[in-house]
Amino acid sequence: MPIREFSPLDGALLVDKPAGPTSHDVVDVIRHQFQLKKVGHCGTLDPGATGLLVLVLGLATRLSDKFMAADKVYEGAIKLGEVTDSYDADGKVLASAPVPPVTLEQLNELAAAFEGDQMQVPPMVSAVKKDGVPLYKLARKGIEVERKERLVHIYRFRFVAVAPPLAWFRVACTKGTYVRTLAHDFGQRLGCGAHLKHLRRTASGQFDVAQATPYEEILRWSPADLEAHIIPFLKLVRME
Repeated sequence: MPIREFSPLDGALLVDKPAGPTSHDVVDVIRHQFQLKKVGHCGTLDPGATGLLVLVLGLATRLSDKFMAADKVYEGAIKLGEVTDSYDADGKVLASAPVPPVTLEQLNELAAAFEGDQMQVPPMVSAVKKDGVPLYKLARKGIEVERKERLVHIYRFRFVAVAPPLAWFRVACTKGTYVRTLAHDFGQRLGCGAHLKHLRRTASGQFDVAQATPYEEILRWSPADLEAHIIPFLKLVRME
């Protein structure tokens, strides 16, 4: 069988995703807009989250596992004093409590305890599957099931500002880390509860959001514009 030659569209596209569309929405729209046969993404962002979404096109879809496994960096804000069923701002408030007086130093002292290996329980409102059914579908029916813990690693978790009830943070972590769960668990440890208010992915492996193009701008591109922004397949293969 002859080996297919690489196309200029075999490669990666770095998208700066806005809040609103799902990662699948972005993949689907770009695939149809540019009439591409194969498009995938290398790490889901929740609909409300923004930032770096790495897309792989054509033959580069074969490398999706490689880039999916990359470490991630996020920045965002946690709202203290409120617990939600989804662990983020889109969920139903389950409990609220007064926020104790806290300083940035106190928050960072507590955050440091989360660094290293951590066992996380995925939130019910997530794409993790139970017997083949995504948990969020069960959650919509009011069904809560036991979830398996998963091992993740937090390289660095630091708060950069606080103005109660909001506290802004940066976190570097392994793939599969639920930052929503980190926010929830942090609130439990603090004693007043918390949920994730805002989240933005700023890096994934060697890729940085500064290299990405806003999704809305990509939708105005011509095919030639798309081709000019593709990171070639062979360059991706050589990346560590």
